[in-house]
Amino acid sequence: MPDDETQTQTQAQIQTLDRGAASRGATVRTPAARSAAPLLPGAAEAPAPWLLRLIAVGLVLAALNLRPAITSLGALLEEVREGLHMSGSVAGVLTSVPPLCFALFGVMAPRLARRFGAGSVVCAGMAAIAAGLVIRPYIGSTAGFLAASALALMGIAVSNILMPVIVKRWFPDRVGTMTGLYSMALALGTALAAAVTVPLTGAMGGNWQSGLAIWAGLAALAVLPWIILVRDRTPAPGQVGPGQAAPGQAGPGQAAATGKGTDSGRTASGTVAAAARPADAPGLRITRSRTAWGLACFFGLQATAAYITMGWMPQIFRDAGVPAGTAGVLLAVTMAMGVPLAFVIPRVAGRLKQQGPIVVVLGLCGLIGYGGLYLAPAAGAWAWALLLGIANCAFPLALTMIGMRSRTGAGVVRLSAFAQSTGYLLSIPGPLLVGVLYQHSGGWGLPIALMAGLMIPQMVAGVLAGRDRTIEDEC
Repeated sequence: MPDDETQTQTQAQIQTLDRGAASRGATVRTPAARSAAPLLPGAAEAPAPWLLRLIAVGLVLAALNLRPAITSLGALLEEVREGLHMSGSVAGVLTSVPPLCFALFGVMAPRLARRFGAGSVVCAGMAAIAAGLVIRPYIGSTAGFLAASALALMGIAVSNILMPVIVKRWFPDRVGTMTGLYSMALALGTALAAAVTVPLTGAMGGNWQSGLAIWAGLAALAVLPWIILVRDRTPAPGQVGPGQAAPGQAGPGQAAATGKGTDSGRTASGTVAAAARPADAPGLRITRSRTAWGLACFFGLQATAAYITMGWMPQIFRDAGVPAGTAGVLLAVTMAMGVPLAFVIPRVAGRLKQQGPIVVVLGLCGLIGYGGLYLAPAAGAWAWALLLGIANCAFPLALTMIGMRSRTGAGVVRLSAFAQSTGYLLSIPGPLLVGVLYQHSGGWGLPIALMAGLMIPQMVAGVLAGRDRTIEDEC
């Protein structure tokens, strides 16, 4: 985060440049014109405050909808299995659908954002979530349930990818804070769906279809803030839009300003008009970066743990003798741990040069939690739920590192798409394998051992991804 002195210096530089541009006959926008135009972050002219507030609200509402489609199903998985006559292996396929959809549809997000604008894509994503959630409980077949779930998950996938991009674009000097804000909202939505789905289902006569469909209303609400950005075609950070100058050149009415910019809490010398070198990103061969691969593996392994937890943890507790309602609350506790920690961890990570120590602490919490789940699932249920909730906060840490491991906006777009899509692809077998092991072993010993074993490579990949370097340096 920039300090007051940095902000004051930057503002003074902008004012000096404006006066210099005016003396040379260049076009200088008035304060009214500045507030009326939504501009790229880092430019001398800032977007209107009301627009930033609206985008912040939109980020929070969108984040609230990125997990209820999954955790509401986890809370009612036994009822859905019985209602649709699923075997344990088929249920394992169902719990693997989220990472599969995130991998398949996530790669589309950057291209869609360039074509239609990031705001338009997120708006359509929220609409797809609402449509999928309202359709899937009533379609009456396993194949139809999977197809409607895929529609909702497609909306989640593109929004997942674009959250760091939107933060980098509109809040370049508050990446850690805004990442923490929407990560906290994401954790809150996850916990809320896990905690109240079973009680809401009971209040509606025990009908699991209604218990799942009710979450479509929250997604429909999230569409509203993004409607105003549907017509926004401002290019993503680091891209050159129509009529704009190439990086390093002064466009019409613009001056190439030099000052101090920030990226995820780190201050560096660069241009005010574009942080560092946007021209680096178009030719970036991201697959040559060890950091990108480490981040993708870290993201994939934490996603594996998260989707196994969201899909199967209530069933683990129920099989240990815990009532269904309490099992849902335990999952909610696990997810709720991310509410405060998802805000704190990105801020702490943004102040550190290397994030490896945070990765190790989170991994150790996961190992202890899985060990307790294996030895005494019912007796220490609340402790294991808390520890696994702390371990699941690897997700906001991964999102923060995406913003920190590239020094350009366009690099963040590519890194976000690569790390999340590749990571979700790597996470697909995990929930499916847990379902197969559960069905064929008749217990939870082997599945829990698998979950614990995956924590080791997750810590290794996270330490590699947390080193103080950028993908531009490596490529």
